[in-house]
Parts: sequence; structure tokens; C-alpha cells
Amino acid sequence: MPLYLAQFYAFLDRPVSKPARLVLALLVIPLALSLTQPLWRISMEAAQYPQGLYMDIHAYKVEGGNGGQHLQEINTLNHYIGMRKLDEAAFADTAWIPFALGALIIFALRIAAIGNIRGLVDLVVMTTYISLFAFGRFVYMLYTFGHHLDPQAPVKVQPFMPAVLGSKKIANFTTHSFPALGSILLGVFVGGLLVVVAWELLSGRREAVRRVKAATRWAPATDEA
Repeated sequence: MPLYLAQFYAFLDRPVSKPARLVLALLVIPLALSLTQPLWRISMEAAQYPQGLYMDIHAYKVEGGNGGQHLQEINTLNHYIGMRKLDEAAFADTAWIPFALGALIIFALRIAAIGNIRGLVDLVVMTTYISLFAFGRFVYMLYTFGHHLDPQAPVKVQPFMPAVLGSKKIANFTTHSFPALGSILLGVFVGGLLVVVAWELLSGRREAVRRVKAATRWAPATDEA
């Protein structure tokens, strides 16, 4: 096996440093709290709704403002243009998210207790995959809501793409779609995880440099012919 591969595999098998373990254990807190907070908020406003309407999308439920009244109003408005009802059944494709986040919590705690660099890299890969896949499913659901309209609806509108991130005007409504506190907490976990990985990479590089210097310092001199 080439030397550089042997060194790389040795680095992957190196235990995670104690400071990194502590930080990783603390990062589990915002990850766990993200399960209790909405991940996304979609709101809309118009002349007849000057105070606006909004709904919060959690990892396991959809919740309307004003004790759920806003969601009922939004569904009534959507009915007129033929959009399917927004409820927990409509977001069934996201039912796996709490289990995925729970798996990340368990895996992160395991690495914080007995993990090595290899496990830390696996955690980054898993977190990236789950985040991108969940966001992709969310975008796809919004697409289907705006494009699969009932042709028998009282009000005819052209198929449209609802706002994913930012604001968009649809008919006489202005809709807004932005991350909520749950996504911010997830961002804290992801950002902190990347910092931990960067710290371990720098620590590994410094250790490799020290070994090379030590080997050079104590290497016996060769006699010249």
C-alpha cells in the first residue's frame, strides 16, 4: 500500500480529540431542539387579509397561525383555485424526517463518546444527504401543489411554482416562504459540525508535520563517498 494511503487510513482511525468530543456533544442540543420547532414558515397577505395568514411546517406536522384558523383560511382560498388541501396527509412524504434527525442525534452522541475521524466523516456525509434530500422533497411538494390543480376549480389560474425561498406574487396575494427556528437550529448543528471537522483536519496536519520534523531531526547522517 502506498505510504500516503497508509497515512490517510491511519488518520481516519484516529480517535476524535477531547475538545471536539465536547463540542459535538453540545451540538446535539440544537439538533434535538429542531424537532420541537417549525422548520419553515409560509405566509401570505392581500387586501382582504391585511394582517396576513401563515402556516408553520414542522418535522412531523403542519400548524396554522391563530390556533389553526389561518390554515383553514388558506385551504379555503386554495380550494377556489383547485389546489389540494394542505394538511398532515399532504406532507406525508416528510414523515421520515423525525426518524432521520433521531438517527443523527444517536450517531453524533456515539461519536462524541467513542468515535474516530472515520465516524465523524460519516456523520458529515449523512447530515448533508438528509438535509439536501429533505429540502429537495420540500421543493418537489411545492411544485406539485402549484401544478396539479383541479381543472373544475371555480377560479382558473395557470399552473405556478409557489415561493420556495423569498417572496412571490400570485394573483392578488403576496406569498412569503422562509426558514423558521427549526431550520436555524439545524444550521447551527451543521455549521458547528463543519468547524469540528476542520479542527480535526488541522490537528491531524500539525501532528503529521511534527512527526516529519522529528523523523528528520533524528535521522542518522549518511556518509558521503
